Amino acid sequence: MKEGRDPEPYLPLTPAMFHVLLSLADGEKHGYGILKEVSSRTEGKVELSTGTLYGIIKRLVNEGMIETPENRPSPDEDDERRRYYRLTPFGLQVATAEAERMEKIISIARAKNLLRGLETA
Repeated sequence: MKEGRDPEPYLPLTPAMFHVLLSLADGEKHGYGILKEVSSRTEGKVELSTGTLYGIIKRLVNEGMIETPENRPSPDEDDERRRYYRLTPFGLQVATAEAERMEKIISIARAKNLLRGLETA
């Protein structure tokens, strides 16, 4: 993995890329698990197609943001056809930088009274 890289050149992420990184922030998942989490977390407002997802995965792997772990779940909890993915330390840096970038934008929107009366998550 390439260490010491600056995440800034990768920002802003596309919403779909950010959703994929977010889905891996709490642990490794296989492609279908990523699709289901994104759909569930967004209450169905974001539905990634498999083609979109695997294009994003290919790009994130090539850029060193995610990787496929060598260790697999136990055979009774696994389907050998599935490929699992997890964030790399660099992927976590990029996801964090994107969240911070978005938080700054939200702060500006609050200061401009665009989000008055809305609760913070």
